[in-house]
Amino acid sequence: MHYARAGMGRLVRGQALVAKDGFSARYDLDRVRGVFSRPEHKLAGQSFLGRVLVLDAAKGGVATAWMLHEMTARGIMPAALVLNAVNPIMVQGAALADFTMISGFDLDITAAIPDGALVEVDPGERPCIRVLA
Repeated sequence: MHYARAGMGRLVRGQALVAKDGFSARYDLDRVRGVFSRPEHKLAGQSFLGRVLVLDAAKGGVATAWMLHEMTARGIMPAALVLNAVNPIMVQGAALADFTMISGFDLDITAAIPDGALVEVDPGERPCIRVLA
């Protein structure tokens, strides 16, 4: 179990999609097809639908925040975001979208969670991510 400093949303389970790369809903994703689309991204071509994204840091500003809301409204979204570092705009976007996100670990979470693992993200009083299988 790995504890985070902050979290929001609801308890979710899903398969982890892990990369030591950033996250921008605006520049990294094809939000219609549900895949990472920026060719330079370490997850290029992979589907994010229903996956728990375990990535390094939030990138982007207001557009990324609004895009989280738009993705949630259309149901084309990951299950949760787990980030080493997050910015205030991404937090606002996740809150607006009622989206599950945790961030702020004492270790590099992209190195601690195996890609493909079944995980549970609990943003409750003591936010954490648990590897289930």
